[in-house]
Amino acid sequence: MKKTLIALTVAGALAGCSSSQETPPDPKLETNDQKVSYGMGLVMGERMSNDLPDLQMEQFLQGIQHGHAGDDEQTRMSREEIQAALMSYQKEMQEKAASQQEELAQKNLEAGQTFLAENAEREGIQTTESGLQYEIIEEGEGDMPSADDRVKVHYTGELISGEVFDSSRERGEPVTFGLSQVIPGWTEGLQLMPEGSRAKLYIPADLAYGPGGNQRIGPNETLIFDVELLEVNPES
Repeated sequence: MKKTLIALTVAGALAGCSSSQETPPDPKLETNDQKVSYGMGLVMGERMSNDLPDLQMEQFLQGIQHGHAGDDEQTRMSREEIQAALMSYQKEMQEKAASQQEELAQKNLEAGQTFLAENAEREGIQTTESGLQYEIIEEGEGDMPSADDRVKVHYTGELISGEVFDSSRERGEPVTFGLSQVIPGWTEGLQLMPEGSRAKLYIPADLAYGPGGNQRIGPNETLIFDVELLEVNPES
């Protein structure tokens, strides 16, 4: 008799576990209200996956239910507590992002230094006092620009990984700018090239975008530019 009771108890427990783990059926999407409700949830979910990667779904859904019910007595946090939590979370995320940026900057800096040290040993590479490295591919016969001149160039910009991040050649149109308007590595490097030349510039981070980087370039990236100096002081 005892064995029978034990067997029944275990069977019941297993049945309870099985039923509790069953995936609930998908809600219907037949009426416009149902479709709009699902669509709003989908859009909000996509947005929250970007804005709040550590979203706690159980608490989030309860917050939606309590907020939609409009019953202040049911809510578990005051507006002041919510605001304080948000401010604390934002501070944590900013500190985390700053720490990750610093780690990436250091990693990129060390990788760039290693690359430039090895690159300096290659035949044809010249290094200036600033640390800029350049390699003349085709020697032009025109005048060299000064820092106050405007130039017309074609170029391809790469990271040391070989990833192309910008290219006037791909766009099919050369670029014109003043040498005082660009990163120091460009200002110095273009002054070493006679008009009509093509060269590769290997630009250390402190002569490029430094620890801040920009939208397409990470912090402390060493950059490589394949540059053709088409014209010095082109007509507007």
